[in-house]
Amino acid sequence: MLRLAGARLLDERDLPEVLGVFEDDPVGSCMVAARVESAGLDPWRLGGEIWASDSRSLRGNRVDGLCFSGPNLIPLRGNASAMRSFADRARRRGRMCSSLVGPAEQVLSLWEELQPDWGTAREVRADQPLMALGGPPTVKIDPLVRQVRPDELDRYLPAAIAMFIEEVGVDPCADDGGAGYRARVAELIAGGRAFARFENGEVVFKAEIGALSKKVGQIQGVWVRPGRRGEGLGSGGTAAVADRLLRGLGRTASLYVNGYNHVARAAYRRIGFEQVGTYATVLF
Repeated sequence: MLRLAGARLLDERDLPEVLGVFEDDPVGSCMVAARVESAGLDPWRLGGEIWASDSRSLRGNRVDGLCFSGPNLIPLRGNASAMRSFADRARRRGRMCSSLVGPAEQVLSLWEELQPDWGTAREVRADQPLMALGGPPTVKIDPLVRQVRPDELDRYLPAAIAMFIEEVGVDPCADDGGAGYRARVAELIAGGRAFARFENGEVVFKAEIGALSKKVGQIQGVWVRPGRRGEGLGSGGTAAVADRLLRGLGRTASLYVNGYNHVARAAYRRIGFEQVGTYATVLF
């Protein structure tokens, strides 16, 4: 039986073609583009690998299949054959990621290939609308939402932990006492990418810009303190972060949300976000 060539590790010589994939879908590729634009394709600097779905040189050719393998496994482009080649390479390495995430068609196809070897996932979120905002928010921006200062880490961190547990379903402090997650949150604050509304020293709204490419910023970790929900804090706060991306940083604002979260989806639509694609996430 004829066997297709396996997935190939890309290097700096392939960078122009990889950047071309990002140009084709800047919102869908934001998470990977943010890494590659700052670090290139060297695995040590990138913190992962970029794979193409066959062994041909990319130079001057169309990229038929592309996948990032790092803390998350993110297939960006490819048909079923491409997903089989990525699955073959991922199996040889063993599971090193905490999730599969990205365009739903590719993620679910790749997971179908990997599930017999990797076993049951903790959760499969097959329908996550990917939304984007290219113009001014259509709701009032909360003027009290601002960037979090480094000296406010200890006040901000409990809200970040609560959001993570509520959204992902696991405690980010369970494995190492929270040192790794604290460092990640501190990094976001130091980079000016964590935003909150404080009242009486407590966070009542928070959100972050998790990935920032040259064209798009992806909002993550939107959270409102229980007991304060239903007051419009989420809409006004998210609008403030989106406005920071649009006017302050010159980016399109994007986010993705679970399909079953009808309240959040309605709030994002009120702000002006429109669905531009569908993501899926497989959590381990």
